[in-house]
Amino acid sequence: MKIIVQTPGGLGEILQSARKARGMTQAQAAAHLGIGQPRLSALETTGAASLSLEQMLALFALYGLELCVQSREAAASAAEW
Repeated sequence: MKIIVQTPGGLGEILQSARKARGMTQAQAAAHLGIGQPRLSALETTGAASLSLEQMLALFALYGLELCVQSREAAASAAEW
């Protein structure tokens, strides 16, 4: 499934859903990243918490997600089909 993220809050919702789908608690995921559970909670609920790119990629890997970057023009063209 491909999901377009346009806001930090949107990313937080995706990450929360992915974590729950893996059957993980916030505490378990946060411990894997070496951050506190309140920080992960803030990321999931408001999108306001910041993570390093390394931590974000580790979180994606933990949840079985991958990051794909493309131009908006490419995304618009694909949507027309």
